Amino acid sequence: MATFDDNWQTKRPTISERTKFIFNNELLSDVKFVVPASLNESERRKSQKSIPAHKFVLAISSPVFFAMFYGEMAETAGTVQLPDCDYESLLELFRYLYSDDVKLSGSNVMQVLYLAKKYMVPSLADKCTEYLLKHLEASNVFSILPQAQKYEEKDLENQCWGVIEKHTQKALMSDEFLTLERSIVASVVKREILKVKEVDLFKAVDRWATKEQERQGKTPRRKVKREILGEEIEFASVVLDCDILTETEICDMIKHYNEIDLKSPLTFMHSPRCHRFHRCHRFAILRSPGLISDDPRGHSGVRLSALNITVNKPVRLHGVQHFGRDGGEYTVSLEVKDAKTGISLAEQLGSYISEKDDTHACVYYGFDVEFDNPVCLETNRTYEIISRVNGPISWFGEIGQQTVEIQEIRFSFSNSAASICGTSVSRGQFPAFLFSPW
Repeated sequence: MATFDDNWQTKRPTISERTKFIFNNELLSDVKFVVPASLNESERRKSQKSIPAHKFVLAISSPVFFAMFYGEMAETAGTVQLPDCDYESLLELFRYLYSDDVKLSGSNVMQVLYLAKKYMVPSLADKCTEYLLKHLEASNVFSILPQAQKYEEKDLENQCWGVIEKHTQKALMSDEFLTLERSIVASVVKREILKVKEVDLFKAVDRWATKEQERQGKTPRRKVKREILGEEIEFASVVLDCDILTETEICDMIKHYNEIDLKSPLTFMHSPRCHRFHRCHRFAILRSPGLISDDPRGHSGVRLSALNITVNKPVRLHGVQHFGRDGGEYTVSLEVKDAKTGISLAEQLGSYISEKDDTHACVYYGFDVEFDNPVCLETNRTYEIISRVNGPISWFGEIGQQTVEIQEIRFSFSNSAASICGTSVSRGQFPAFLFSPW
């Protein structure tokens, strides 16, 4: 039998300290929980661990434990078997019930969330959700989204979709995408807002379908892959080499896109995806690097550009497009300030690769720097856009407009004293502003 210091209670003056002391402690324990050491199937059978607990402490923290130990069908055995959770996760549930503290990690947070829901401990579920939101990124979003849906955590689910929409390409490349259930893959494909080329989305879904065939133990064949994908998950282009479409469907697509037979509609979704925001372009002429000698950007390296902006209606500023060059790699620090007070409202740091852009009347090279959260611009208030760019010489604009009206919103531009590399209303950086009405 374990030994304890005499008068241990007197050394712990608060109830919190005393309950913390008996956490995972056989002292006064009247029940034991036996759980697998790990949920890994091979390890589950090898070893189990037990956690001593106190019915009263558990019961005053969870309606489920109260019913288990003090209800009409109360558990009388001294040992409770829990095969649906592992040792680490149950220990963290109990730690929270005894001390209001929890040690969450990427390896246990999902199981702790499951236990918090199962035993009706909403405050712990909230802590798990907060942890997941804080650590949510494109590389793990497809492991978190299914859990958010399963436990009906709407805010977390919405945040997941926001990451998928903003970082679609990276999210699709994650290993977790290949493990998704078909319903979520279908939701991704039908999403109207995705930042990815259609061909790359198709390739990702094709990889998922191939993996699903392996999981089902089926021989890879066109018919099998079509059965897995179904009619919802389908694409209008770049699928001929993947042996998915029938000869009739290929013929229909060729006729449709060559405007031979527009009366017979395609069975596939073929409308373009919409964007999360509009673009306000401010230049009439765009110049490529090295075309003229008086290039306003100076030499390659760190360059600081700044511009003032005012709107006549409230808008959400999602980001600022920057000029680049073909394949150019850039490191950017973008900041938005209140021009009157100098208070910083948002800052975004990151590395970007310039790509061809055809959203303007002229094709040029650039990249979008998007904020993690949109910046709300108020009516008739002046804001200063400041950007520090490190990278090769880029395209630039000329004949900039002082005012631009789009979607009934008027953007007004003025020079900023902070600009030191030639960016002004008339020329320089910032080909477009990414916004949506507020």
